[in-house]
Amino acid sequence: MERLILIHLAAICLGVLLDLLIGDPEWLPHPVRLMGKFIGFLEKKLLSNTEKKERNRSSEFWRGLLLWVIVTGCTAAASVAFLALAFWVHWLLWFFAEAVLTFYVLAAKNLAEESTNVYQKLKNGTIEEARNAVGRIVGRDTKNLDPSGITRAAVETVAENTSDGVIAPLFFTCLFGPAIGLCYKAVNTMDSMLGYHNDRYEFFGKAAARLDDVFNFIPARLSAVFMLLGTAIGGQAYSFQNALRVFRRDRY
Repeated sequence: MERLILIHLAAICLGVLLDLLIGDPEWLPHPVRLMGKFIGFLEKKLLSNTEKKERNRSSEFWRGLLLWVIVTGCTAAASVAFLALAFWVHWLLWFFAEAVLTFYVLAAKNLAEESTNVYQKLKNGTIEEARNAVGRIVGRDTKNLDPSGITRAAVETVAENTSDGVIAPLFFTCLFGPAIGLCYKAVNTMDSMLGYHNDRYEFFGKAAARLDDVFNFIPARLSAVFMLLGTAIGGQAYSFQNALRVFRRDRY
């Protein structure tokens, strides 16, 4: 048992290293993109007509919950089967399978590169280049953002994705393995696609939004702690006192 735990931890370390070295190149197939296509396919099947005047809110909620169960269930089943097959062949193959899945659930390098690109465009490029750069990492309309708006959008998405793309998947992967880490990514992807307060998703996406809150309850707080620790050891460029003040002000 101790040997399996050591292999698991070593695989996580290798996965983290792969993410820091390779990131998420667009040419590389990624399971999260496959999740997105699967979610879109199920949405068309389960929410085919939202233009009816008389809509069944309860039915839409339960259909959205059904989509959530199907996506997380299929993600868990596929991940566990992949890892079990690798373990059955050889423990070394299982080690590399865990490392690869861990690499896939993380997005640290990609987040750092994309946010740094926004900074560089604001500093040395044009306002249009900066808007296009921040548009790659946020879901909102960026065509009318001024430099302050671009900065706020970039800082907000870095804060959110530090939790969603780094801390949370690493938390679940360390505790329960990369299969559950991928399940978390499925939960987060469903929230990003369906968890909106608008006419189409208000009820259909409610389960995805609420369950994403549940899954992120602990990781979001861990992210705040790590950010505070980062300002404490980051040198004179950072202020722990200001970070703590902002945390107390905005923690809810």
